[in-house]
Amino acid sequence: MTANIPVITIDGPGGAGKGTLCKAMAEALGWHLLDSGAIYRVLALAALHHHVDVESEEALVPLAAHLDVRFISTDGNLEVVLEGEDVSSEIRTQEVANAASKVAAFPRVREALLRRQRAFRELPGLIADGRDMGTVVFPDAPVKFSSMPRPMSGRIAACGSCRKRALMLTLNVFCPR
Repeated sequence: MTANIPVITIDGPGGAGKGTLCKAMAEALGWHLLDSGAIYRVLALAALHHHVDVESEEALVPLAAHLDVRFISTDGNLEVVLEGEDVSSEIRTQEVANAASKVAAFPRVREALLRRQRAFRELPGLIADGRDMGTVVFPDAPVKFSSMPRPMSGRIAACGSCRKRALMLTLNVFCPR
């Protein structure tokens, strides 16, 4: 039962240091990682690779439902793998960003990706980074780091010791000595 698999969610504005913290936590705990923002870009890239119209909700839903994507965090880097290939750089292009904005606008695509995101919940645990992770995707997550006003998040992102303290808090909760 997936409800017994721990999830830590981190939800906040862009540039707040969420990705850095999530990668460090996933590596330290040996857990899986989900970058929900990247999953929309991966879907857009998959659509472009498979010649699926990014403006057709009907064509995108099956692709979203069966999206073969993994996130691998090693040595502080995030590798985004689509259908067995590292697409970390490809998903950051302007073409993919534009297509991602289009695919994210469709409610049925978002619903299919919601189910796909929930499928990332596997043992030993999951670090989930992104919008609505703690409220919509994993409302039962035992540990949630919520969004904060941008001025505060900027100070935390700039403060390496703050990230280290958050990581230590997490490690103490899940790996008590």
